Amino acid sequence: MSGKPILHYFNGRGRMESVRWLLAAAGVEFEEKLLKSAEDFDNLIKSGNLMYQQVPMVEIDGLNLVQTRAILKYIAAKYNLYGKDLKEKALIDMYVEGMRDLNEMIMYYPLCYPGEEEKNLNFILERATERFFPVYEKALKSHGKNYLVGNQMSWADIQLFETILMVEELKSDILSAFPKLQEFKARMSKLPSIQKFLKPGSQRKEMDPMGLEEVKKIFKVD
Repeated sequence: MSGKPILHYFNGRGRMESVRWLLAAAGVEFEEKLLKSAEDFDNLIKSGNLMYQQVPMVEIDGLNLVQTRAILKYIAAKYNLYGKDLKEKALIDMYVEGMRDLNEMIMYYPLCYPGEEEKNLNFILERATERFFPVYEKALKSHGKNYLVGNQMSWADIQLFETILMVEELKSDILSAFPKLQEFKARMSKLPSIQKFLKPGSQRKEMDPMGLEEVKKIFKVD
């Protein structure tokens, strides 16, 4: 055993991508056991390690962690990315949950019904610019720090950076009305661990490298 966390998921973003980002930003190397077939998934279930019989699952510190929020909270706490007290943890949770709402919209966008792509895209962009990004712009401006909570990088900052990149894939100039978020993105992009994860050939996933039909076959979804 290498001692590195082992991530069990398919070759795509989905719910595991935020886990990859959190580990990478913390400078933690990890391995991936990618599901490539329905047989791979069946074998993982048969191992008895997959609570609820669903992924993502992360092997770390002798645990088989499932449920995305539980995984992320464990990693954030382990690597000092979860605030210094209960108040900071609560703020981090609130910021992250808001970003997760936006991320979920983007994650399911490729699954929208034919003919509804433009409507769904406009809804996502409206929510980003009118509901979510103003919150983070205000937070950065109001306390004058480089990060959302306290004065050190937290899980919330990593999640925000990932979210910004995801929305920019849908509209490249989405931050034009948010100068503080532009500055935030520039700062985060210069961090060595972030730079490494952004480079081609990293474990960062493209929008949909495996393909929806292949994913459906793994999980036996019609």
